[in-house]
Amino acid sequence: MKREKYDKNIKQEKREKPVRERAAKPVAEEREPQLREDIVEGRNAVIETLKSDRTIDQILVAKGDVSGSINMIMALAKEKRIVVKEVDRKKLDQMTLTGSHQGVIAQVTPFKYSEIEDILALAAERNEQPFLIILDEIEDPHNFGSIVRTADACGAHGIIIPKRRNVGVTPVVFKTSAGACEHMKIAKVTNINAAIDKLKEKGIWIYGADMHGKEYCYDADMRGAAALVIGSEGRGMAKLTRDKCDVLVKIPMVGKISSLNASVAGGILMYEILRQKMKSERK
Repeated sequence: MKREKYDKNIKQEKREKPVRERAAKPVAEEREPQLREDIVEGRNAVIETLKSDRTIDQILVAKGDVSGSINMIMALAKEKRIVVKEVDRKKLDQMTLTGSHQGVIAQVTPFKYSEIEDILALAAERNEQPFLIILDEIEDPHNFGSIVRTADACGAHGIIIPKRRNVGVTPVVFKTSAGACEHMKIAKVTNINAAIDKLKEKGIWIYGADMHGKEYCYDADMRGAAALVIGSEGRGMAKLTRDKCDVLVKIPMVGKISSLNASVAGGILMYEILRQKMKSERK
């Protein structure tokens, strides 16, 4: 009888143990590392951070890896009196969130977000028509990073993102942008539609990227003050956001796949806006 009771207790423990382990690990804890904004990884990203005004606490470099662009990083850090520590590569492997630190990680203050007014002030300072990108719930950090990089290349003055359901400037975003995040004003807003209303009051036209749009992007006149809305990867723009757009533009496609990746679609439309602006300036 004692043996049977012992076996019964063991079986009961086995059944209960997985339940206790799952309960002890909340979802928030699993996701928290991905939301960190206090480290920058990769050589180009760290170089761009060193060139900016962002506060860097220290830079960690893999021992023995002092060739190529690492030398530039160390020289820039010395010039700005930033502490550089040589550490075992395993330490960097444990810290990395991108999976590709390239032998260097900078520990920084969290990314400083801007206000919409800061973006408009930058356009005024450059004596240019405002050009903004509005992201409607982009959750993939690689897409966000690519959009930031393209926006910088196309001369956009800033990007607006919602506080909820949109990835922030995480290490993955920063690395994917090749450090462009340091040169781009990014504003976080509570309500995207309220932000659109604010831009409309400033005379800025809102163009929405939509595969069901009535106009092809090259037919729409986007030379003036413009804000381009790019919807989420799976759902596209929310209905209310779509309704607030002045013009819905589409990209011509002749293949069998009827949609494009958010960053690719955004890139095509941003370059179309840049093309129109440059053509207008040459006249």
